[in-house]
Amino acid sequence: MSIEKMIGELSGRLDSFDPAERRDALEQVKKAFAAEPEACERDDNNMHCHTFFSFNGNGWSPTHIACWAKAERLFSAGLIDFDVLDGVDEFLNASRELDLRASCGVESRVVVREMLDKVINSPGEPGIAYHLGVGFTSSEIPPEEKKYLSAMKAAANARTRGIVEKVNPALSPVELDFEKDVLPLTPGGNATERHVCMAYADKASKLFDSPVELARFWSSKLEMTEEEASKLIQNPVKLQGVIRSKMMKSGGPGYVKPDPSSFPSLEEMNRFTVKSGAIPGIAWLNGDSAGEADPDALLDLHESHGAAIFNLIPDRNWNFSDPAVKAAKVTNMDKIIACCLKRGMPVFCGTEMNAAGQKLIDTFSEPALAKHLKTFVDGAAVLNAHTILAPFGLGFLSDWSKAVFGGDKAARNEFFIRFGRAAHPSVSRKMTGLDANAKVSDIEKFI
Repeated sequence: MSIEKMIGELSGRLDSFDPAERRDALEQVKKAFAAEPEACERDDNNMHCHTFFSFNGNGWSPTHIACWAKAERLFSAGLIDFDVLDGVDEFLNASRELDLRASCGVESRVVVREMLDKVINSPGEPGIAYHLGVGFTSSEIPPEEKKYLSAMKAAANARTRGIVEKVNPALSPVELDFEKDVLPLTPGGNATERHVCMAYADKASKLFDSPVELARFWSSKLEMTEEEASKLIQNPVKLQGVIRSKMMKSGGPGYVKPDPSSFPSLEEMNRFTVKSGAIPGIAWLNGDSAGEADPDALLDLHESHGAAIFNLIPDRNWNFSDPAVKAAKVTNMDKIIACCLKRGMPVFCGTEMNAAGQKLIDTFSEPALAKHLKTFVDGAAVLNAHTILAPFGLGFLSDWSKAVFGGDKAARNEFFIRFGRAAHPSVSRKMTGLDANAKVSDIEKFI
């Protein structure tokens, strides 16, 4: 049996909410890899994968993503979940067991006070931005940062709970109990809008016995004909997407215009990230908004607050059937990547995986992406190197890095790229005695 087939057959256990089942499944996959000849790695990578600790379109756990990435012979893989670090230890442990290059991050929304009048990367929400911290090496972070993280998760859950309270009257008699119907859909109690949509769709299908009654219900609630609703309910993913669009986005009963005072500031999240030993990162949409229209102004602002790495989701920056739209998106992407490289800011990419139908791996053979593949692999290598070296006090933004490289970003990047391309997690087992007094030559002998 191929490893890919084995992973498919083990998916129920790999994605079990029971950590022991996931560990047992990992052991089986690990043994299968050990029995096979080592295969050549590809440059393909996915450094932005949400797991079931926030929402994964396929319901995948951190362990499942690590097993899948190893089976695909990816150069590396990265976990990024909304508002929690719940999957970090599991993902890094699975990656070490499989010797897969890896990194972990967290994504949340922040208020950017300098842009309160501009939409940035959260459509229709001036001053609010999705933002990243990447390169966490453990869920065990300093006590003050734990408080920040707990508050971030609590605020996100409160917003989701509030959506249910607002949508319930609109979808009555299909009403959710947040504790009983929504929270059980996620292993760590971190419920999102997508979990809520799944719960509404499931509850409606149980309440209405026949497809005709179910179609009639959704027809009345989603403002469509019964024929359209009948087709829609045959595709659960599309149904959940329409529920989210009609009920929770702007104009829907569950939509609440974001109040900047209810979000942490950009500075606060960056401070949390750095004190946790990770790297503040920029999340970029597509360059169309007022807040993203001037690449240098955007990067100047973020760098002034400590951002040191840049992330984009390629598929929404080239994959359009209209040639004119595609050309405009690709131009924006090319421009922002060039600006990052000019100022020595690594760039990494991924597909997110937080909705069904999203690609598992980007189409790197597409000319619009192929020309940037080296840049993306370099960014992944930086994250891999940081993840391996940070526990020794040698991270990308560490005091060691500042002392050794000073303000020479090119030299710093070159070292982390070289180490990250050559090293796998297993190298850390050999690095005994290494500490923040190490010289570059002391580190490089391990690769």
